[in-house]
Amino acid sequence: MPMYQVKPISGSHIKTDLPTCMYKLPNIHAPQGNSYTSEHAIQNGEVDPAVKALEARQEEIMKKLYDLKAAVEGLAKTVTTPDADLDLTVSSSLSSQSPSSTTFNGISDLDTLLGKDLGALRDIVINANPAQPPLTLLVLHSVLCQRYRVLSTVHVHSSVTSVPPQLLSCLGPRHADSYARQMFQLGFTLIWKDVPKLQMKFSVQNMCPIEGEANVARFLFKLLSPYPSDPALATLVDSWVDTAFFQLAEGSAKERATVLRALNSALGSNPWLAGPEFSLADIACYCCVLQSGSASSTPTNVQRWIKSCENLGHFSPAKLFLQ
Repeated sequence: MPMYQVKPISGSHIKTDLPTCMYKLPNIHAPQGNSYTSEHAIQNGEVDPAVKALEARQEEIMKKLYDLKAAVEGLAKTVTTPDADLDLTVSSSLSSQSPSSTTFNGISDLDTLLGKDLGALRDIVINANPAQPPLTLLVLHSVLCQRYRVLSTVHVHSSVTSVPPQLLSCLGPRHADSYARQMFQLGFTLIWKDVPKLQMKFSVQNMCPIEGEANVARFLFKLLSPYPSDPALATLVDSWVDTAFFQLAEGSAKERATVLRALNSALGSNPWLAGPEFSLADIACYCCVLQSGSASSTPTNVQRWIKSCENLGHFSPAKLFLQ
């Protein structure tokens, strides 16, 4: 059955009046034979210089926009700090202020571990319960300040009613140039908050929190030195870290006595727990021995090892904290 026909609504030839206020550009995608032929877009096998200049200008604009975005994000971090209600103190610790230097086996690179972030300060935000102060983090903070320019900040969350004075100043005094965030490489923000376990976030928007002092200590130590390349040695370090936090810090008196005997045996043939090199195992075990109150009644090799740790100077914040 044939369909009825409808006459065209408009004619086949319609003259459209184009605006004259805009400049005209040739069609660079025109096929061969069009009024704008390939000889206009490609000259001697090369793209038209005008097109190249336009692409270069666009790339330059996009780069400027990216740098501006990063700078704005950096400034935004100076206005608000996540999870904090009261800003107590800001401190800056530079490498020249440290009492002594620790030589680690290998050097970590912030850009490799944390990614490049042009213009914005890379902040590590840690929530800690004042009833369980993380001594390991205080030691690692001291060592980080030797390696990098660190902007350190202490805050108090509204879930905490009172905080001891030594906790409010555990990262040092306020620095006069704390407003100039571009002077620093790393932000270290400690928030005293009523949390069941210590929590850490590096990228506040995108990263799930890391929980537990042992795991946070592993993250921070990797900013100082990579883990041993030998799998057996890396496993030994991890084993001592877990032993420190789960048996020395949280275990019974019998478990602590067993760990101290194991420490004494391991330190009989090596200056440090993981062999000839100072490692995270020494930091974790020292802090847990100190916090458990067993430092004065430890065996001979452990006593010698404790003095070796204290001679480094990084353990002063943790030791003064418990006095």
